[in-house]
Amino acid sequence: MNTTTMTRDMTAARKAMIDSQLRTSGVNEEFVLGRMLAVPREDFLPDEKAGLAYIDRAITLEGGGHLASPLFYGKLLLEAAPVSSDRVLLVSGGTDYLAELVRPLVSELTTISASELAAGKVPAGEYSLILVDGAAEQLPSDLANIIEDGGRVASGVVLRGVTRLASGRKVSGHLAIEPVEDIGIPILHEFDQPQTWSF
Repeated sequence: MNTTTMTRDMTAARKAMIDSQLRTSGVNEEFVLGRMLAVPREDFLPDEKAGLAYIDRAITLEGGGHLASPLFYGKLLLEAAPVSSDRVLLVSGGTDYLAELVRPLVSELTTISASELAAGKVPAGEYSLILVDGAAEQLPSDLANIIEDGGRVASGVVLRGVTRLASGRKVSGHLAIEPVEDIGIPILHEFDQPQTWSF
């Protein structure tokens, strides 16, 4: 297959993703669809997995990273509702795909890996929006210290073994995150809760 044909096929697959995966699941906001149509998912995959770019589930990458399903990113952007004044901290799932979706929509974007955040390397600054590219059993409590009052979080969470889209807001110094809906999301094991024994 020549490059022109492959590009045309991928463009058609990206449009099909919009029509058959996002619109049919209630993701219809133009800012979301516009960004997901503009950013080629295949650019964030190794060549041997590029043909999987538009399947309706997550793609696992070497080294523990992932490219989550299109629906997760669409729903995450809906919950986050980024605006041009936002200063965003993005916890990466191993690719820059979500960063490329968000960057033109906000004023500042800082990216940190899940392993860096789990190791306590919390970036300085105060953010109005935190995005997490994956699901976590527990997010570091340090995040509450770097999000401004009224700031938002959009993430995946793991509750009793089920991954759910979640969002929250910091109010009066307290950050509360609530599940929104069940959805398949890659788990960021860097944020697993310590195992406990019961008898």
